[in-house]
Amino acid sequence: MKNLKKAIALCLSLMLILSFPVSVSARDYDDPTVPVRIDEDALGSLTIYKYDLTNAEKDGVWDSSYVSTGRYDEEGVNNILGGAVRAGDNDNQSDLGNGEVSYGYAIKGVEFTYLRIADIVQFSESEADGRTDNHVEVLYGIDKVKGADFLRALGLENGAKRYTNADQLDETKYFYQSDVLIDALAAGLEANSTTVKNAMENYIAANGGTAMPLTDSYGHTEATDLELGLYLVVETRVPEMVVSTTNPFLVSVPMTTVDGTNAEDGGESWFYDITLYPKNLTGIPSLVKELRESENDTGKHNGSTTDITDGFAHTGTASSGDVIDYQIISTLPSITSESTYLSCYTFVDTLSKGLTYTQGDVVLEFYKDAACTDLITTWKEADGFFSAAYNTAATGEGVMTIEMTERGLSEINTSKAVYSGSSMVNTGFSDCTVRITYTAKMDSDNSVVFGDNGNDNKVVLTWKRTSDNYYDTLVDDAHVYTYGIDLTKLFSDGKGDFSNVQFLLQNTTDRYFVKAELNEAEGVYYVTDHVSFPEDATYFVPVESNGNPGKVIIKGLEDDTYVMTEIRTDNGYTLLKDDIEIVVSQTETAHLCDIYDSDVLGLIQNDPRYATIINDTGDLKNMPQVHLEHHLLTASATVDGNAVNMLEDNGSINAEAPLTVVNTRGFDLPETGDHGTMIFTVLGIVAMAGAATVIVLTSKKKNGSR
Repeated sequence: MKNLKKAIALCLSLMLILSFPVSVSARDYDDPTVPVRIDEDALGSLTIYKYDLTNAEKDGVWDSSYVSTGRYDEEGVNNILGGAVRAGDNDNQSDLGNGEVSYGYAIKGVEFTYLRIADIVQFSESEADGRTDNHVEVLYGIDKVKGADFLRALGLENGAKRYTNADQLDETKYFYQSDVLIDALAAGLEANSTTVKNAMENYIAANGGTAMPLTDSYGHTEATDLELGLYLVVETRVPEMVVSTTNPFLVSVPMTTVDGTNAEDGGESWFYDITLYPKNLTGIPSLVKELRESENDTGKHNGSTTDITDGFAHTGTASSGDVIDYQIISTLPSITSESTYLSCYTFVDTLSKGLTYTQGDVVLEFYKDAACTDLITTWKEADGFFSAAYNTAATGEGVMTIEMTERGLSEINTSKAVYSGSSMVNTGFSDCTVRITYTAKMDSDNSVVFGDNGNDNKVVLTWKRTSDNYYDTLVDDAHVYTYGIDLTKLFSDGKGDFSNVQFLLQNTTDRYFVKAELNEAEGVYYVTDHVSFPEDATYFVPVESNGNPGKVIIKGLEDDTYVMTEIRTDNGYTLLKDDIEIVVSQTETAHLCDIYDSDVLGLIQNDPRYATIINDTGDLKNMPQVHLEHHLLTASATVDGNAVNMLEDNGSINAEAPLTVVNTRGFDLPETGDHGTMIFTVLGIVAMAGAATVIVLTSKKKNGSR
């Protein structure tokens, strides 16, 4: 990537700088015998059109073989790029983050700044000057004081490599041949484009450069009534999608004609109104939001806090009272010089009403790679690099805003922790990945959405560069699902007392017992915790719910296998012989989450223009994207192996698994006072009388024998 950027930079610089005049005279088309001279009283102009050539090439409407001539090219450039209907658009205008539009591939919001740095001088010398022939050529006189920093940035400090024979022309100036300036600028950009770009941007700002108007919806800006001379032009402000500014370039006003795509009169005349089509590399960050249940006893992850693949996904399940781990992963765009510094990189995260942030636990980690394995640094809020503010939206959702402070933006833009070599192309955390982690808790009340509608958790990334009236956004979201059990308790004769009945619920997948609290007004038990021992669990007693007696409604259960045990029933009724097995399962639907439809600004990560490239090759230079789409989930349930139709809850289908438990009467023992009991009494009396008679008779016999 670095070599490619260097090559592009070098080629662009050479292409633009070759507009230098190479002759001071040429044939007049009306009279070829009359030499044409520069009109010293004339004024010139500079017109620039900025187009998104990165995406124009990706969309197949442009290639890099175009050769600029300095002439306005309506048919070859403006109509093709300015009037094009971009792939994936319904018309030729793109909506921008600030509510404005641009047409075709035009880039709106770019600022160029120019500064006249040299006079154009014709220098003559002869044998008296040490030459063996008479010699005439064009030189450029640069002020020794005002141009010192410019020359230093090019390695030409103190007049190095100047044309020394011209020193006598003006002792306040150094005079240079165009070849020396061309080669020095190209070499500097190749060796360290970031350093040279920053030096030129700082130089032009410090020496009173004039900013051109921001490019308009057609990518157009211009400067008129320019004094003749050599100008340095630098791109000083860019909108959010520009990842690499045009290299600083030199342009002579006027310039000699150049052969190219739309002209074949190279070297034959001077012209004063120059039109340029400098190229930008464009791209966008990436954004992914995922979640997982924090507890690692679910078997769905290993509990790693550093592995971004360990159980994290766009969709997940949890029980009420559970802590949920969230991660937001964003690969930053390229940062190549001060003009491309990020001025805003803000995440606005929104949780559904049934989820509550754990305030103060946000952590930002920066990595060199997208897989988040090569850690650069870790930030906590107390470090002062970012702030995390919490509030509640009018609709009840919790909102957390993670905003980089001035210190944080400075570190992102200028850190030397990643790029510090002499051939540095990027700067700061350019193309690095930031991972944001935080936790939230699922509430134990009716604010939670149960069933297939799920609980949505959205994040919006807004980023700006130096042209900070222009911005773009990315969105992503994750969904966490939770469910319930709706048990109806009956007695076979309709006479039992529900208050004497108790159930115990165990999650056999994760080997815990369920603890819950009863909302008496609703007649609903909301899960609050997992416990290891049955004596710490909730003993569910049937209550009245929504006018229906004998209900055990338990809400806030993740998708797992549960065992419902009846541990007590009313006197005279029979307990269930076995436990009841309840299985709640999730499957992926064909329905795609529509979150990406809400991002209508500029470039978006699931833009149809990029989908094919991402899916086929992943070859998106300066655009480290993944094509995002995720499917929503639906639930189903079985009770003792039999499929049941899950009930809806507040319009969300497949929310609760229904079952009915009937206790039948026990077999009656005969009661005291019944006929059966009297027989036993009579028989007992007869037996006792008989025994007494036997005793009396026996006693008489014994007495008689005496």
